Amino acid sequence: MDSAKKKPGTIDEYLANAKPHHRKTLQKLRQTIQTVAPKVEECISYGLPAFRLNRRFLVFFGAWANHCAFYPGSSTTLKKFRKELRNFQTSKGTIRFSPDKPLPAALVKKLVKTRIAENDKRSNKGRTKS
Repeated sequence: MDSAKKKPGTIDEYLANAKPHHRKTLQKLRQTIQTVAPKVEECISYGLPAFRLNRRFLVFFGAWANHCAFYPGSSTTLKKFRKELRNFQTSKGTIRFSPDKPLPAALVKKLVKTRIAENDKRSNKGRTKS
């Protein structure tokens, strides 16, 4: 039987398998996310480190061969921060960055806070006032 790599079950396992310079950058990103959302639940989803708050996915991140990526989980959020993200490669749901030029913590905090607000709005949409 082939000794294929075991898929990570936790963010710690995911980071342990990342390149050292990616690991350091992603660990800082993880800490920033936890600072903004201390009650966040960590998990692995779609093979990537993911964060849930109140049972809703909030954000994801990952390490790739030549870059790291942050996934806000919302193209609306990315559009809101288009100007602040102009120095990073972005696509519909991805922000790519290098460990040498990571996302600024202040920007990550804004992105996470925006996602929390989006999720809260979505959660409250179906509720009616009594």
